[in-house]
Amino acid sequence: MQSLKSLGAHTTYPTDYDPSLLETFENKHPDVEYFVKFNCPEFTSLCPITGQPDFATIYISYIPQSKMVESKSLKLYLFSFRNHGGFHEDCINVIAKDLIALMDPRYLEVWGKFTPRGGISIDPYVNYGKIGTKYEQMAQHRLLNHDLYPEKIGNR
Repeated sequence: MQSLKSLGAHTTYPTDYDPSLLETFENKHPDVEYFVKFNCPEFTSLCPITGQPDFATIYISYIPQSKMVESKSLKLYLFSFRNHGGFHEDCINVIAKDLIALMDPRYLEVWGKFTPRGGISIDPYVNYGKIGTKYEQMAQHRLLNHDLYPEKIGNR
């Protein structure tokens, strides 16, 4: 079994964006297609212009191949955005690209549901399907059909 640095260790919280915090472990069921979903309701980043905090719930769903992301390392990685100045759309795309580079998943999607600021909420969504596989078509289909039923104020 490989050594995971974050799991079981004293937690030191990062102060700057750091993708090197992410760790993986072996998928013990690479022959099975299944979703793994993380709900991260305490995501915080900073507006790159005003420096004001932005709060979101980040939803990360993926279909693993041989590697999986370790959850404590993901928590610390997401925490590293706390002092990071990035627009909502940029944060979501950076998270997706970092996780794709880390795990090489069959499929991945990241959806940020940011709390309103100035009367407007922004909910960027990005997905990825492994090129040349059925997951590429799945990604296109899910993107084209994403959020067909927009939320109402009462169910946010």
